[in-house]
Amino acid sequence: MVAHAQSGVRRWATNLPIWSWILGIYGVSRLWGWIVFSLVGKQQQASPWSDGPMGYLQYIGIWDSDWYRHIAESGYPTTLPMGAGGTVDQNPWAFYPLFPYAASGLMKATGWSWAMAGGTVSLVCGAVTAILLYGIFTSSRTLALGSEKAGGEQFVSPRRILHGLGLRQPARGVDHFALWCTALVLFNPVAPILQTPYAESLNLMFLAGCALALVRGNLLLCAILLVPTCLSRPVGVPLAASLGLWWLTRFILAYRADTETSGSPRIFRALRETAPFLGVGLLACVFAFAWPAIAWAVTGRVDAYTATETAWRGEHLLPVQPWIQQSLTYFGDPGPVILLALVVGFVALMHSRVVLTTIPLRLRFWCYAYVAYLLVFLFPQSSTFRLLLPMFPLAAPLMAVSDSKAYRTVILLGAAIGQLIWVGWLWHWKELPSGGDYPP
Repeated sequence: MVAHAQSGVRRWATNLPIWSWILGIYGVSRLWGWIVFSLVGKQQQASPWSDGPMGYLQYIGIWDSDWYRHIAESGYPTTLPMGAGGTVDQNPWAFYPLFPYAASGLMKATGWSWAMAGGTVSLVCGAVTAILLYGIFTSSRTLALGSEKAGGEQFVSPRRILHGLGLRQPARGVDHFALWCTALVLFNPVAPILQTPYAESLNLMFLAGCALALVRGNLLLCAILLVPTCLSRPVGVPLAASLGLWWLTRFILAYRADTETSGSPRIFRALRETAPFLGVGLLACVFAFAWPAIAWAVTGRVDAYTATETAWRGEHLLPVQPWIQQSLTYFGDPGPVILLALVVGFVALMHSRVVLTTIPLRLRFWCYAYVAYLLVFLFPQSSTFRLLLPMFPLAAPLMAVSDSKAYRTVILLGAAIGQLIWVGWLWHWKELPSGGDYPP
């Protein structure tokens, strides 16, 4: 009797469409995030936002969410606030506009509070992201195992991009590997950020859309999505760099493959053949600097954005140097050697068989470009963990290490437990002896 009932449930579940499985996993992941925030929020003592424990909505509305709320309610200042030393003080220009304005629109339409509106925007964007992630992982492994020669892509319409994934098909045909990878991204230790009034969920949705369009061969859709991607979080520079590397690779391949001896020089033929890829890369460069240009136009100060960004670190932007400085602070004299070892280890990982067979070259370029961007421009501190979220393609090689369900389950459970550690350690306010606390 029990076996018959189990068989019926299994048959019912496998007849559900694939998209329902993906959203089901997403729902469970966000329920777990709610539990984590609720548990830790009840342990919160006095903080800048409350005199004691906080409920879920209040708790997700702290830290940078407070900056986004200020933007949603008051916009951006036309004059930069200045400190006593003549440097720019912390202000809203460090935060990109798309998320706070989207949440502001929902607040006006519904009358909801900031935390409710911002959290809802993030939850909805996260659901779309889950679908897109499944599409990326489904397509990426096949592409990585196949040929990526120049001119070998099939250009498909935006409608067919999702239709080709078979999301409406019964779940008995689901790509289990892609589902595991998607689940790992949704349960990773910093995944609770996807349900807070932060811009991460919105940006990840557009970034995943760009990646899926690129993997599925639709440059036009990729170009369109560049606009919201670059106006939701500062990922435009590494995105432009990765697209530029992808164009350069295709150009070199096209140039070498051209054996024609007549007509225009083959360098021009290679340029003509790869012109759409060059165009998308150049477009990404334009949009990457759109927000700093807007800050300049509104405030009248050419370095308005960068001066605001560096206000949090208290010094001017010095490429790479902050990593060396922090490595010495935390590890002493061996620090720079440890930092170099980590960089070399990352490069070695990206050349490993498990990565080469699960992540196609165009997405590996993204991983390289994003890590290089962090090394050059980021001041490494506790927020660095959250900033690694765009490295989601690395979920594929991690899950591909073994086909064992036990291995993948342990990885997934470990990631979920990591959420308790991340929220309990960084989201939970604990004043340091010097004042303040490490930000999440």
